[in-house]
Amino acid sequence: MKSRFLTLKPSKTRIEVVEAGKGRDLFYLHGAGGHMPDDPLIAALATKYRVVAPLLPGYGQSNGEDGLRDMLDVTLHGLDVLEALKLSKPIVVGHSMGGMIAAEMAAIAHTEIARLCLLAPAGLWLDDYPIVDIFATLPYELPALLFHDAEAGRKLMTAGGGNMDDPEFLKQFLVMNARRLGLAGKLLFPIPDRGLAQRLRRITARTLIVWGREDTLIAPVYGEAFKKAISKARLVRIAKAGHAVGQEKPAAVLKAIRDFF
Repeated sequence: MKSRFLTLKPSKTRIEVVEAGKGRDLFYLHGAGGHMPDDPLIAALATKYRVVAPLLPGYGQSNGEDGLRDMLDVTLHGLDVLEALKLSKPIVVGHSMGGMIAAEMAAIAHTEIARLCLLAPAGLWLDDYPIVDIFATLPYELPALLFHDAEAGRKLMTAGGGNMDDPEFLKQFLVMNARRLGLAGKLLFPIPDRGLAQRLRRITARTLIVWGREDTLIAPVYGEAFKKAISKARLVRIAKAGHAVGQEKPAAVLKAIRDFF
């Protein structure tokens, strides 16, 4: 994986872009936690695709988060980045918050995005299945929320070299998270509902929805709601996977994408 920088015009927003692999273009939008260290999903996708994965403003070395006020601003930002990258008919993939943004992009620019993959996307709200408030979650609680195998998830999140119980690690984590969740809060707090349900019908892209069967952050029943709302979408459920389905079962997600597209 390598990083480069993209400057958007006319805003002069500087965006860090992670790239890996060769082949057909695949545009990937990360979730509220950003990219994991040596992200397993990006690594798996890069074995078959040219993965182009921008970091949202407020993440990594990307800036411009103060200029994004709401869901529309973030969606248009995503479309601006996609246009600036000049990709060739890419598969657009988004996880969780990134899936919410990708779905909004496909609803607005429904003639421009032809292939869409949503990995446990946020964006809907079902009263009978409330979504866990990640803003009230402590770092050591995250692995069990994001992964079916919490211990494996803990190792992935710390890249094998950190300890979530260590005060120094906790301090660094909280400082980094404060900036990231500043943007995420505009989309997800207090609940991740910004009216996407009314716009999903506009999506004309061939759409694959992937959900971990053991997702405890956003219940798998949300996958059915997305499938029902998007015309001719396919829902794939992956066993022994939690919310971070792509990072926990990267080979299975890669197979689902290759089989569908």
